[in-house]
Amino acid sequence: MTVPAETVTATGTLFDGRSARPNPVTLRLGERLEITGAGLREDWNPFDIRAGETEPPTMRIGLAGNPVRVEFTDRALAEALVARCPDLRLDDEARGGVLRLVLWSIAAGVSVLLVAIYGVPVAAGILAPLVPQPVESRFGLAVDGQVVSLLGDPPLCAEPAAKAVLDRLVARMTKGAGLPGDPVVSVRRHKVANALTLPGARVIVLSDILAKAETPDEFGGILAHEFGHVAARDPTRAVITAGGVSFLLSLVLGDLTGSTVIVGVGQAAISAGYSRDAERAADAYGVAMLIRAGGDGAALASILERIDAEADAEGSLTGFLHSHPYTKERAAKIRSLAGGTRPDKPLLSKEDWQTLRGICPAEPRTPAKPATTPL
Repeated sequence: MTVPAETVTATGTLFDGRSARPNPVTLRLGERLEITGAGLREDWNPFDIRAGETEPPTMRIGLAGNPVRVEFTDRALAEALVARCPDLRLDDEARGGVLRLVLWSIAAGVSVLLVAIYGVPVAAGILAPLVPQPVESRFGLAVDGQVVSLLGDPPLCAEPAAKAVLDRLVARMTKGAGLPGDPVVSVRRHKVANALTLPGARVIVLSDILAKAETPDEFGGILAHEFGHVAARDPTRAVITAGGVSFLLSLVLGDLTGSTVIVGVGQAAISAGYSRDAERAADAYGVAMLIRAGGDGAALASILERIDAEADAEGSLTGFLHSHPYTKERAAKIRSLAGGTRPDKPLLSKEDWQTLRGICPAEPRTPAKPATTPL
């Protein structure tokens, strides 16, 4: 059985929120607060009553979202309101301000993400062709050092005779290609079959590619594919995109030191997952370049399939196959572009091919420590 609340009565002054004129009223607090006066009647739910800031013994009350305010000095009514109005001291304006701040923060975060997902790639596509070649070359050199560091500082492979063969092969393949800048191809000792294209026509070949290539034309196909990305300036576009996205994320995460941007750019250079259209374009460019240089245009398909098969057998995925398991479709398209013709001889002689494959000399063995004679 619910016991009816004791009625508390007092007098006060009502302000209607439209004028400064005071209106004498009588307040009766029971289950609800009734306010009556000359031509006035208010009926308030105790759960909606809020108290304003005043100096005792005056108390000012009103309804949430309502401009009407009532002031009184009766202590008994004040104590009864405190007991019966659970949200009497709730600051709706402060709560609303926090809510608005949270909502605006969420909206700003969503806006940043939308710009990162859709706006930055579009802007990168526009900006990449406009970057002056000297600027891109310096940028590529800086990214090269960062990428090498992220890869664990693999040693540079530059056995003189093999490097000379590589330089002649690159010159032969890129002659008349109209690439933006002179290609710089380096080889680094690494156990992953991968090739990385950086801004400024820089290509890093990881040595396991040479180990997996069975013919010079297969290796040439890998180089030609990477030169296709150089021609389209895909690396510059990818790095600009990563830098822009990382910068936006740094704003969201509060990292304004630049570390987010640095890591993002380096990772983009290592694992630039180009779109399928970009990969198809690089494949087509590579086939045409390889055929023009006198090589087997279909050789790129062969090495892609072999790397893919080895990756499946090992349960891993090498970095070069960005579009796995799209490899079969790529290989079929490459062979279609290459046609059925085959050159009479490979890109390199047997001697030059063996020399090139030795560009990373065998790692020196650590001498065994001599046995010590116990004292």
